[in-house]
Amino acid sequence: MSTSGFPRRTGIANLPLHGGKAPRWLFSRMVRLAREITVAIVADFGPEEMIRRLSHPYWFQAFGCILGFDWHSSGVTTTLCGALKEGVKGLENDLGLFVAGGKGRTSRRTPAEIENWGGRIPVDPEPLVYASRISAKVDNSAVQDGYQLYHHTFLFTRGGSWAVVQQGMNESTRYARRYHWLGEAVTNFVNEPHSAVLSQARGKALNLVAGESEPARTTIAGIASGEKPEDTLKSLKQIKTLDLPSRHYLSIDDLHPDSLSRILVSTYERQPGDFEELLGLQGVGAKTIRALSLISELVHGVPPSYRDPARYSFAHGGKDGIPYPVDRDTYDQSIELLSKAIGKSRLGMTEKKETLSRLDGMRLPRMA
Repeated sequence: MSTSGFPRRTGIANLPLHGGKAPRWLFSRMVRLAREITVAIVADFGPEEMIRRLSHPYWFQAFGCILGFDWHSSGVTTTLCGALKEGVKGLENDLGLFVAGGKGRTSRRTPAEIENWGGRIPVDPEPLVYASRISAKVDNSAVQDGYQLYHHTFLFTRGGSWAVVQQGMNESTRYARRYHWLGEAVTNFVNEPHSAVLSQARGKALNLVAGESEPARTTIAGIASGEKPEDTLKSLKQIKTLDLPSRHYLSIDDLHPDSLSRILVSTYERQPGDFEELLGLQGVGAKTIRALSLISELVHGVPPSYRDPARYSFAHGGKDGIPYPVDRDTYDQSIELLSKAIGKSRLGMTEKKETLSRLDGMRLPRMA
């Protein structure tokens, strides 16, 4: 149970894709603020509560706002995570809070960074490495919503609690989508792993982690391990002769049987026991999953879900009810905790006043 009663919901947020970097003067200021607020929250509630907060899109967005970054830009994700990682540097053992990963090439070093801390925490780091890898695989391949991951931050505590904040971009729409995970809420990596899903926009998606995709997951794993590669390739070539209806999300143009031959032989030889194990195999990516999904639906008659996992929402909502009514309780709890953390921080009075002023600017007017 959360010590502060803050709801345990994680999810997805859509944000306009902005380029460029935060100015050095702003980033250095964000680092200091992030460090002080984190120290205050961990001191009062512990490192587990800090990662619960960061795993919640509402609170994450509010945190970015008071650090001084653009409230609706996709850059708040990469900049906030970078400032937090830099801010806790050197304090990890004292806080019991560790931050790995980041943007671009840095994200690919996440497993190595987790393992580097392995000797300083009393838990086996391998489950943390696995959680990092499979969460990225899920949001890139099992959920195909048009957003390619380019940022992955993995946060964990000395006791093994963890959270993920990762972001993908859609180059055609110029929007980014942020994915939040909270380890304590995940009971199955491939069945509704997001406790709640928040977004500004929705569209078509191949959603193999939807609850209703369970039969498709079982069928897909069976195809990969139980059908001979040559039979699977034959099915793919037959499917390419079909005219799929326009409502269908997956296109036969996505199928390239010849290029999939090697990976299908590999999956058959390695005999994955279930969909999660299949998804975790090296070389199994979005194209392989799309092809197997089409075989599941068109050959075996077991369709996956095409429900976009995102729900209409953004930050704390809009005062005019668009895109959804304000969740006032969550909004007020975010402001209250941040206000207390700022008050207890070691910031100078001028910095505290400026930060609290930004926080006050987020408050909603009370109805008469």
